[in-house]
Amino acid sequence: MSQALIAALQNPAIFPHPVEAFEVVETHISWVILTGEYAYKIKKAVNFGFLDFTELSAREHFCNEELRLNQRLAKDLYLQVLPITGSVEAPQLNGEGEPIEYVLQMRQFPQSQLLGELQARGELGTEHIDALAKIIADFHLSAPRVPQEHELGTAEAAMAPVMQNFEQARAMLTDKADLEQLDALQAWAESSYERLKPLLASRKADGFIRECHGDVHLGNATVFNGQVTLFDCIEFNEPFRLTDITADAAFLAMDLEDRGLKCLARRFVNGWLEHTGDYAALELMNFYKAYRAMVRGKVSLFRLGQEQSAVERAVILRQYRRYAALAESYSAIPSRFMAITHGVSAVGKSQVAMRLVEAMGAIRLRSDVERKRLFGEQQADGNALDSGIYTADASAATYAHLHKLASAALHAGYPVVVDATYLKQAQRQAACSVAEETGVPFLILDCQAPEQVIAGWLAQRQAEGQDPSDATLEVVQAQQANREALTEEERVHSKLVETNSSASLDGLVARIRQRLPGL
Repeated sequence: MSQALIAALQNPAIFPHPVEAFEVVETHISWVILTGEYAYKIKKAVNFGFLDFTELSAREHFCNEELRLNQRLAKDLYLQVLPITGSVEAPQLNGEGEPIEYVLQMRQFPQSQLLGELQARGELGTEHIDALAKIIADFHLSAPRVPQEHELGTAEAAMAPVMQNFEQARAMLTDKADLEQLDALQAWAESSYERLKPLLASRKADGFIRECHGDVHLGNATVFNGQVTLFDCIEFNEPFRLTDITADAAFLAMDLEDRGLKCLARRFVNGWLEHTGDYAALELMNFYKAYRAMVRGKVSLFRLGQEQSAVERAVILRQYRRYAALAESYSAIPSRFMAITHGVSAVGKSQVAMRLVEAMGAIRLRSDVERKRLFGEQQADGNALDSGIYTADASAATYAHLHKLASAALHAGYPVVVDATYLKQAQRQAACSVAEETGVPFLILDCQAPEQVIAGWLAQRQAEGQDPSDATLEVVQAQQANREALTEEERVHSKLVETNSSASLDGLVARIRQRLPGL
């Protein structure tokens, strides 16, 4: 019946708009009829346990759920749910009579604009990743919280699918090395769970279990009307969607790392953290990335029972082992350090810090972002030097907050770079104390550039209006006049970075690795 209906729908007379040509895309749970300007998605009458579309009423419900949920992120793509009336042989779209099926109408877009396709062509850039970080963070902050009384979102609910992965994968593996690796991965997951259980339990009460997307990866993001757009969230299974926002973000980070884009993964995580302020998520990130990698590995193994070809079976096992190795990488003991930038506003500190993010996996903590998270946004004319949120007391509170976040990130196993001016010796000493308390090396990145270069960069970012800093040329001049030079003892821990020199920036990571073996 369904195949016959799909065939009958490929009739231009049925549609209230011109049809360029018909193309049908089939997945295991749906058909999508492409017509040129619009795409029409019909759910199959199937039951896979984790979803059940066998009843017409269920297909109607989940079509409406898919519309509701995806309009949160892609309202220009997801348009409406329409009934199909008439008969299988002579269907009518939105016609009179009892519905025989339901269809979700969407805007059609070129598959070539999927971010996964852009990545395959080498066209995926930092602008796409930065856009995704903001989109996903804003979405997470606005998504409905899962109520305390709901069964999902508990520590036990978070661990259940993790254990299911191991059980299901183990039943499909026979190689001794694969099974030993799986046992080791399970032991790490179980010990991580015991360590993280109090935090996992607190996440629900703290409001971080929300109605998320559930399937965040480059294959579900596209450039539509010039904007990065995330689509195709999970509508058919609540446990996949009602989850910790960390699990959602970890999916994309894992997907980027699986594609060999570790620098972009680090950039994405840092951007997401800066927008959400949820630095407690760092403790959970590797736990959820490993879980997501094992989901993909397990799903690839499901095809083993369907393949008779020895070559294809070897391909499937190779794919599984890639994901298992990726999951295993998240259990590695981390190398940590604490770095701070030192220099006036607009000298290029944030770009220096981003180098450490992308190349060394550091977490960047920005004073301009965290100051406004503490005290709120204010108009620039209310933020003159030594007023508003830039008083001595406000600055002291900002640095204390930065150091608290830095300590938490270091304890979570990450290197840290604090992006702030650190023009006062007391500020630098407080940062050094954090490094000493956590037993990690301490670095001062002494950022310098000619005054005319700083003035040019300052004018450029003021014109663009995208930077969180409110600094003006007057502020920069006052900073220069009042800064406290590095002491001889501090110079032992410092690295000069000429921010206007690409050679100086390129050599920074190499010099740090030389200074701190093991990184």
